[in-house]
Amino acid sequence: MSSIIPGYTYDIFISYRQKDNKGDKWVSEFVDALKTELESTFKEEVSLYFDVNPHDGLLETHDVNASLKEKLKCLIFIPVISRTYCDPNSFAWEHELKPFIETAQADQLGLKINLPNGNVASRVLPVRIHDLDITDIKLCETLLGGVLRGVDFVYKSLGVNRPLRDIEDHPNDNLNKTYYRDQINKVANAIKEIITSIKKHNQQDGKVTKEENTAEPSHIKNLKTKIIIASIIMLALIMLGYFFIPKLSKSSKPVEKSIAVLPFINDSPNDSTAYFMNGVMEEILNNLQKISDFRVLPRTSVEQFRGESRPAISLIAKKLNVNYILDGSGQKYGNKFVLRVQLIVADNEKRLWGKSYDREILETTDIISIQSEIAQSIAIELNAIITPEEKQLINKIPTTSLKAYDAYLKGQFFYEKSPNVENEKAVLWFNEAIKLDSTFALPWTYLSMYYCRLATTADSPEFKEAKRTSERALELDPTSGIAIVNMAEILDNEFNFEGAEEKIKLALKIDPNNQYILRNAGRFYTKLGRRDESILLCNRALQNDPNNPTALAYLTLAYFYADRLTEALATLKKYHELEYKGLSWLYYEILLDEGNIDKIDKILEEPSFDDDDNARNVALAAVNFKLGHKNVAEKLCAQLVAKKIDNCSYWIAFAHAYGDEPEEVCTWLERSYVSKEKHLAYLGVEPAFKKFRNELWLKKLLKKMKFPI
Repeated sequence: MSSIIPGYTYDIFISYRQKDNKGDKWVSEFVDALKTELESTFKEEVSLYFDVNPHDGLLETHDVNASLKEKLKCLIFIPVISRTYCDPNSFAWEHELKPFIETAQADQLGLKINLPNGNVASRVLPVRIHDLDITDIKLCETLLGGVLRGVDFVYKSLGVNRPLRDIEDHPNDNLNKTYYRDQINKVANAIKEIITSIKKHNQQDGKVTKEENTAEPSHIKNLKTKIIIASIIMLALIMLGYFFIPKLSKSSKPVEKSIAVLPFINDSPNDSTAYFMNGVMEEILNNLQKISDFRVLPRTSVEQFRGESRPAISLIAKKLNVNYILDGSGQKYGNKFVLRVQLIVADNEKRLWGKSYDREILETTDIISIQSEIAQSIAIELNAIITPEEKQLINKIPTTSLKAYDAYLKGQFFYEKSPNVENEKAVLWFNEAIKLDSTFALPWTYLSMYYCRLATTADSPEFKEAKRTSERALELDPTSGIAIVNMAEILDNEFNFEGAEEKIKLALKIDPNNQYILRNAGRFYTKLGRRDESILLCNRALQNDPNNPTALAYLTLAYFYADRLTEALATLKKYHELEYKGLSWLYYEILLDEGNIDKIDKILEEPSFDDDDNARNVALAAVNFKLGHKNVAEKLCAQLVAKKIDNCSYWIAFAHAYGDEPEEVCTWLERSYVSKEKHLAYLGVEPAFKKFRNELWLKKLLKKMKFPI
C-alpha cells in the first residue's frame, strides 16, 4: 500500500523494541487499536508499517539500511518510547529513529510541519509507555532537537511505572489520570492534523497541471528564462564559495563543547614526578569544569585511557561521546617543567589548538598561570563564554607556598588510588602541606573527607576529626563547593538535616556541574525521602561519568528508597558487573523487600555477590525472624554484636523488623541513636520499618533526630 502523498511508501511507521512487545503484546494491541481509530478518522485509507518481528528477517549478510530505506520513506514516524528504547546501541534507535530524522530533515517536507493554527509539529510523534530517567529524556531531546513531546500511555502509581492497558483493573489509581481509549484518539487526531497540513503544503507547492501549462503567457516564458539564467549564476557563486571560501559552506548549527582531558603522559625517565603531571592534568580538567559553557568528563571516565597504548583519538572520543580531546605530555626535573598540550577535533583528529610550555617553576603562580591559561585558551578557541565569577575561580591561587602545593599534589595522587596503605601516604602529605602553609584550604578538605570515610559513628574520634578539619577548610575557603558539601554530609550524620540542606543548596549554587557535589546532594535527598530530586541529581552526576562507582551506588540507593525496585536492581547489576564491591547489603534488602526469601537462601548457600559475611548474616537473621526461627536469628545477631560490625544496632533492629517483636526493634533503634550510628539517617525512608510508621515510639525517635516529617 502506498502513502496518501506521492513519493512516500507509507503514511505511518511504527518503531519499537522487540522486548517491549513480549508478554502481553502491548505494542501489537496498540497498533490494532490505532488502525481501528484511523479508519474512523480518515475518509481515505491510511497505510501503516508495523513489523511484528522487527529485523528478525535481516541476516548479517544483508544491508540493513538498504532494507529499511524504502519502508522509512513515510510521513509520520511513531517511536514507542520505553526505558529500553532509549539505547543508542539498539536496532530501533540506530537503524530506524536516527535514519528517519536524517532523511526527513533533507526531504521536501522537512522534519517540522507548520500547522494551520500557527503551531509547529514534528513528523516524529512519540508514544511514551514509561516515565523516563532524566538522562534518557535528554538523550531523546538531543536527537530530536527539541523537547520530547508526544502522547503518554503511562500508568503511574506508588511504586508502579508501566504501560497503560486497554482494560485497567484500577483506572482511578493512575496518577496520570489518563484513559487508554482517549490516548488512542489523541494519537489519531495528531496524525490527522499533521497529514492534513502536509496535504495542504503539497497542493500549494505541487506541479502545474497539463491543461494550465498549455496556455502559458509569453511574459511568463521570459520570466522563466531570467530565472534559469539567475539560477546558473547563483550556482556558480555557490560553487566558487564552496571551493575558495570554505567558511561559507560550514553549518551554522553549533557544535556541543564537550571535552575529555586524557591522562597526561609522563615523559620523565622515572615515575617519581608522575604525581605532578597527574596533578596538572587534574587542575586543568577542574578549571574547564568551572566553565558552564563546557561539558567536561570527570577524571574517572578518562582514567581507562592512561598510558601510551591507548586507542586512536577518534575511537576514544566516540566511546566517551565527546567532540574534543585535550591531550598532553611533559616532564619535570628539579624546578624545570616542560608541558605540551593540544586540543583535537574528535571526528577528523585535526589539531585545533596547541602550545608548548618550558618554564622554571619558582612560585605557585608559575604553575597555576599555565593551568589557567590553557583553560581560557580553549574557551577562546571554542567561542565559549566565561563569566567573571568563573574567571575568578580559574585564576584563584590556593597557596603561595610552592612546597605546600607540591605536597598537596602528592597527597591527592595517593588519595585517588584508594587502598588504605595509599591513603595513609595521602594523609602524611596533606599534613605536610598544612605544616608548610596552615592557611591552605584544600588539604584540610581532603583530610576531612578521609576521616569521614573512616568514621562509623558520629561519636567516633575519626568523625570528630572529620568535623574539625571540615570547619577549618570552610573557614579558610567558604566558596569551595566540595568543602561545603562535605560539611553537609557531616551535618546530616549528626541528624542536623536543616543545616545540611542549607549547605547542599549553597554547594549546588556555587558549582552546579560538579559530579561530587551532585551525587552527594542526591544521597542527601534520598535520606529525606525526596525521591524525584535524589534520582535527578544522581542521574546528573552519572551523565558524564556513567561508570563512577560512588554515583552508581547512590543512584541504586535513590531507586531503592523510592520503591523503584526494578531500576534499583538494574543499576546494582551494572555496579556489580563493573566489579565494584560493598553493596551486597542493599541487594539483600531488595530481595527482602520483594519477599524473595528462596532466592536469599540460594545466595546464602552459594555466596556469589560480594562475599560479605556480615551482610549475609543480617539477611539470614531477618529471614529466620520472618520464618519464626527465633533462636537461629538471635544467635546470628549475637555474632554481629561480637564482631562489632559497622552500624551494628541499626542492622539488628532491621533484622528484628521482619519478626513480630516491635519492642526489640524499638530497643535496638534507640541504641543506634545513642551510639550515633551513621546509617540511622536512613530511618525515615527504610522500608523494613514502614509498618511501624504510626507507632508512637518511632515518631518520638524521628522527632529526636529532627527528621523532617
